[in-house]
Amino acid sequence: MSFNILDTVKGYITPDLIGSAASFLGESDTYVGKALTGLVPAALAGITQKAETPGGAEAVLGLAKKAFDSGILNNLASGFQSGGGGIPEGAPALLQGILGHNVGGMGNAIAQFAGIKGSSAASLLGSILPLALGLLGKHSAENGLSGAGLLSLLTSQKSKILGDLPAGLNLSGLLGGSAASAPKVVAHLHGDEPKKSGSWLMPLLLGVAAVALLLYLMKGCGAPKEEVNAVEPVVGSDTTRIVAAPTVEMYKITLPDGTQIDARQGGFEHGLVTCLNDVTCLPGKDKWFDFDDINFDLGSASLTESSMRQVKNLVAVLKSYPKAKIKIGGYTDKTGDEAVNKKLSTDRAAAVLAALKANGANEAQLEGSEGYGSDFAKIAKEASEEERRPDRRISVSLREK
Repeated sequence: MSFNILDTVKGYITPDLIGSAASFLGESDTYVGKALTGLVPAALAGITQKAETPGGAEAVLGLAKKAFDSGILNNLASGFQSGGGGIPEGAPALLQGILGHNVGGMGNAIAQFAGIKGSSAASLLGSILPLALGLLGKHSAENGLSGAGLLSLLTSQKSKILGDLPAGLNLSGLLGGSAASAPKVVAHLHGDEPKKSGSWLMPLLLGVAAVALLLYLMKGCGAPKEEVNAVEPVVGSDTTRIVAAPTVEMYKITLPDGTQIDARQGGFEHGLVTCLNDVTCLPGKDKWFDFDDINFDLGSASLTESSMRQVKNLVAVLKSYPKAKIKIGGYTDKTGDEAVNKKLSTDRAAAVLAALKANGANEAQLEGSEGYGSDFAKIAKEASEEERRPDRRISVSLREK
């Protein structure tokens, strides 16, 4: 079987990795998964671009060998079971060697694309790019590749790598304005029972703390991070809110029955439909997708009129996939009274379920609703409003497909 670097790196992006990273970074699984959908091809595109420069292929080969010789692959593999893990101590040098002055720009681009903190994007970049180099180093060592051989490998897979860049990830000026394909979404995972965060990622990310600092120091070299004008409709008490996803371009998804729905690039509908079409995406109580445009009136379970677009979209998706069955879940952050939060999250999940029924959803496809309050909240109540945002959501669990 031929070696495919994009798929090989993706093979390391497991649901457990996403969940552990999200827990450590204080982000939602959805946003970390989204960041990784952009980061993996972006890192490989950056490596390929470097290899195509004069003398760049030999430089990339040297960096790849250095990453592989550091033991990154063995450390990561053992970390899944034993809580170990780590990256090369020279990770900042690896990033600098591949991206140069574009290190900060790529970190900012990932943060803006996925709606995560700059420090989170920095840590993820400091993990994924060295991993990709380590895998290239391993393949080169096993196959005796020279710099020219490595360049040939990367250029032969360049179109696939660039085609995997999601729309909405602005790498203008970083990768020569390469076109991006339609977005892909990694759904976040959480179950009806709290899942244990793997301890292996903490030392991994601590190992790239220097990378995060490097990115922040270099942010002035890249594109400045834009402020997001987010809407803040209330989902809990006055201190418990859902902040809508950053405004992004809308596009049409064509469902199997020919129905077209308007959706956000990389948003809720795309993630759900992608999973329904992917035989490897398995349904179950741990398969959840966050709404990104379901809002409520202040302190109530009354859906806003604008929420009906996404409600009707979900009804259309269910009609087009008659074997699909779902459950609605409501969540809050850790602020406010726990009992009040539990009741409000229950009422709001029930309101969404009722809206689905009222708009024609087949009740046989609806497996009820449940409010979890702050049971799954990961962010401390003392954190800022923006930092607590991922804990405040209404989600859909895909139970059957």
